Amino acid sequence: MKSGGALSYVKKNTMVIALVAVVIFFYFTTHGKILYAQNINNLISQNGYVFMLATGMLLCILTGGNIDLAVGSVVCFTGGIGAVMMASGAPAFAAALVMLAVGLAIGMFQGFWIAWISVPPFIATLAGMYAFRGFANVVLGGYAVGINNEKFLNVFGGGAKCYIPDFLNGGSINLLCMAVGIIGAAIYIILTVRGIAIRKKRKIGSDNVAMELVRMVIISALILWIAYKLSQYKGIPSVLVWIALVLLIYGYITRKTAIGRYFYAVGGNEKATRLSGVNTKLVYFVAYANMGLLAGLAGILTVARAGSAQPTYGQGYEMDAIASCFIGGASAYGGVGKVTGVIIGATLMGVINQGMSIMGISANYQRAVKGLVLLIAVLVDVLSKKGNR
Repeated sequence: MKSGGALSYVKKNTMVIALVAVVIFFYFTTHGKILYAQNINNLISQNGYVFMLATGMLLCILTGGNIDLAVGSVVCFTGGIGAVMMASGAPAFAAALVMLAVGLAIGMFQGFWIAWISVPPFIATLAGMYAFRGFANVVLGGYAVGINNEKFLNVFGGGAKCYIPDFLNGGSINLLCMAVGIIGAAIYIILTVRGIAIRKKRKIGSDNVAMELVRMVIISALILWIAYKLSQYKGIPSVLVWIALVLLIYGYITRKTAIGRYFYAVGGNEKATRLSGVNTKLVYFVAYANMGLLAGLAGILTVARAGSAQPTYGQGYEMDAIASCFIGGASAYGGVGKVTGVIIGATLMGVINQGMSIMGISANYQRAVKGLVLLIAVLVDVLSKKGNR
């Protein structure tokens, strides 16, 4: 592989290298505690909402660097509605559907003002941030509302049994978790090799085959290692199933569907996209409607993990989602970003949070560090744009 290609590959994977460096740093500073099986489980469970919100936020950012400031308040509002419903005796399934429906309705409401009335997204969602935080307080009456529905807690990741049962009966090692890891790694290897073969046949990107194979080996080993670690604790947490489902669906949408390509096209050049016959207003509407839907799902995961709904839930969630997207390589100008980048960004944010918590560093310093990481990520994007010009 040519040196120029290697340099380009390193640039494309800067945040992956940064993630590895951060994990190594915290491994030594926490005396290996950050890689304990239980801490890896906690990392996944505690950051479920980040993966949900960052995936939806990515679509908003793709349309031109736009963001949604209301998602934290929507998480609190939808979570409060669900908690109150279940406290009144409503079934878990009905409460979850209502929470998703309310989130979707809010997203459509904000998308209407943004897409068809041309209200700037920052203003429309800032108004939503204040309004739905207020509505959340009204719904909850200013107090915490507990959730005792075991089915809801277990399915969405907050109960004592919120893990996929090991029907293979592996004893101290969760064999189902290991089997899923092996199958996942095998599928990833097959898809990667197939993609390389197709590109080589079409003579596209053949210079990067060696690096792609190296990445394939590393990622496959990582999948197996995570599966092994989780199998040593309690197995597959139910929240991981929801995370994987959302990431796979939106990874497919952004890479393989027409609407996915439209998000990139609008962010790249809205005028040209509109002149080519694409309904750009509908693209904006779908982006924010989808954001509301995923905020509803994040609300479900948040109150399920906590076992209650409180008026303070969701504060700062929008910033975690935005930071995860930009750290993961999304461009502040729009048109650039991937779901895989969201995974990297959200994981990096989670590792920083957990590593500093284990070290006993205060929340104020944690915010400062996350702010610096976000600034560096955006700075890299801005400088690369200047370099291309």
